[in-house]
Amino acid sequence: MPTSILYSFRRCPYAMRARLAIATSDISVQLREVVLKDKPSELLTLSPKATVPVLLTEDELLIDESIDIMYWAWRQSDPQQCLDSLNEQQHSLTKELIAQNDGEFKSSLDRYKYADRYPEHSQDYYRQQAEIFLQKLELQLTANDYLLGSQLTLADLAILPFIRQFAFVDKAWFDASPYPKLQHWLELFIQSELFELIMHKYPQWQSGDIETYFP
Repeated sequence: MPTSILYSFRRCPYAMRARLAIATSDISVQLREVVLKDKPSELLTLSPKATVPVLLTEDELLIDESIDIMYWAWRQSDPQQCLDSLNEQQHSLTKELIAQNDGEFKSSLDRYKYADRYPEHSQDYYRQQAEIFLQKLELQLTANDYLLGSQLTLADLAILPFIRQFAFVDKAWFDASPYPKLQHWLELFIQSELFELIMHKYPQWQSGDIETYFP
């Protein structure tokens, strides 16, 4: 049985990244579902910043950044070529898109979702700031169903959880927005067996519980 351990939280987009990479590889891990208001002492001891995801590999390597966990998973096994299919130019573009997603877009997304915490500007203002990235993705999806071509790659799986979070802040607005390619891309993801797999509900893990394996 697998001995690598993944601390995760179902709705966290960063943790979703980790589960997506693991689910599309040929590996399996012990999954420990965390309740963020009641984090287990094992997680706090393992990673002082105590955010999810956190992976402890079977050879005692600690990985606490979601993108690094994705790379780790696909370096073990990448049967769907999510990483191995990328050429140098695509890899460069992937890094650029992820940096923008994790930087300016995530900042605007947080302010859009929790606009009452950021009264400096209106919710519409924060949404308009986020749309700069949406427009870039819409253009990238002009010719294909996925960001870099006809198949899912690192770029899609690293960014989709955040676009999903954005869309559901105001789903009616998103569905009526001028981003049909982006809407189709997100819908393909939400309706997929992969999404269903990674969003399965697991009970909160507590010390002494029988281990749950994922996928």
